[in-house]
Order: sequence, then C-alpha cells, then structure tokens
Amino acid sequence: MLFVKKALAIALFPSGLVLLLLLCGLLLRRKLFVWIGTLLFFLFSMPVFSDALICALEGTAGRKPVIEAGKADMIVVPGGMTEQVEGAPLGEWKDAADRFEGGIDLYRAGNAPLLVFTRGRLPWRMNEVPEGELLARRAEKLGIPAKAIRLTGLAGNTAEEADELRRLSEEGKIGKGNTIILVTSAYHMPRAQLLFERQGFRVIPYSVDFQVGDRKPLTLLSFLPDAEAFLHSEKAMREIIGLVYYRVLRTQD
Repeated sequence: MLFVKKALAIALFPSGLVLLLLLCGLLLRRKLFVWIGTLLFFLFSMPVFSDALICALEGTAGRKPVIEAGKADMIVVPGGMTEQVEGAPLGEWKDAADRFEGGIDLYRAGNAPLLVFTRGRLPWRMNEVPEGELLARRAEKLGIPAKAIRLTGLAGNTAEEADELRRLSEEGKIGKGNTIILVTSAYHMPRAQLLFERQGFRVIPYSVDFQVGDRKPLTLLSFLPDAEAFLHSEKAMREIIGLVYYRVLRTQD
C-alpha cells in the first residue's frame, strides 16, 4: 500500500508532472501539453520560485538555541538522514543529518530524559538495517547512555513513525508523558507536527536542516534554471501535497 501511495504521488511532484505532460503532448500530439510542461519545468527550476515554496513551509523564525526549546518528556528524531552503503557500518550522512545533531544537542542540554529514534525502513528495502538502530549506535558512541535511548517499531513514512511512537507510549516504554520535542527538517515540520499531534502528542517543534538561509537580494541568477532549485521545488511540493492529503482527505483518521 505504501508503494502504491508513493507511486501515485510521484505524478504530482514537479519531475513526474513535467514528464507526464511532455509525454502526453508527444503521444497525443498536443503542443499545449508540451508548452505547459516546459513552462512548469522552468518555473520549478527558478531559485526565486523554489525558495518561495520552501520558505512557505520553513517560516522565517530560523533555528533557535536549545535553551529556548523548553522541557519535554522525550526528544523524537524521525528518520531520513542516512544512506546505507558497503563499507559504512553506520551508514553515511545525507543532507538531513542536522536532525541527529539537533536531537543530541537537546538531550545533552537536559531538555528531556529520553531520546527516541524511529526504525525507519521502506518495505522494498528489507535487507537494510532500520535507520533508528544505526542512529542509536551513533548516539551511544557520542556518550548518550543506552538507557536513555528508545526505538519505535518499523515505519515506512512519517505517519507510521507517529503511529509507532503512540504504540510505544501505550506499551509503557516511554513513560506516561505525552510532550515531545520533535526534531526534523524545517520544511518537513508542518506535516510532521500535524501527524504527531494527531496521535495525541503535545509537540514542541525544533526545526533544523533549513534549506533557505538569510534572504539575499534578487539577481538575474534568481530567475535562471538551476538544478538545486528544482530539487528544492520537489521537496516543497512533496510536503505541500502531504499536507493537503492529511488535512483534507484524512481528516477523520
């Protein structure tokens, strides 16, 4: 089911949508589809447009010091920050490694007594070690005591991570408190916070991994196609589509 959801969603992401329009235009011999696909490609590739999408999700507050995060019952760090490759027993970092760093910093500052990692693993990657287990080992190597670390059950996406955390709570493995400091990428925070709150948790957001830094003056380059800008648009649209899905289509879940 998760594979079907992800496959269907791809058609709405910039890359899938542009490709679909171009294919329809070529196969149906409709120039309008080709023109729309081309225009969307340039739009999603413009830094000024992709930055606007990302900023709409990240907000303008920026990363705050750990002392301002407040106290909670646990620190929760969703997955999605490592790639498992041969020769790297603990995986190699991807661009969301700030999530792990943020969780470690919060624990060391005494913001919560427990540090929770999610056992993220996609169903079609059964040969991989759940990411949370690797992160737990990394945390222990940095001096975090094993008794302060918790791992959820297996999860393939953010919704399942939130559900597995609720299960962990119901099993009494993380105490009775329901206040969490959620550490995730700034652009991912709106959707993640929504999903964890729906599972009954009081969420204190701690955003990291900001994709857009301080706003800079617009230049000609802000309007020219850029590969990184297209990637930012892809990330932003994935989150926007997810927000629409869970706020509108899954309001009763």
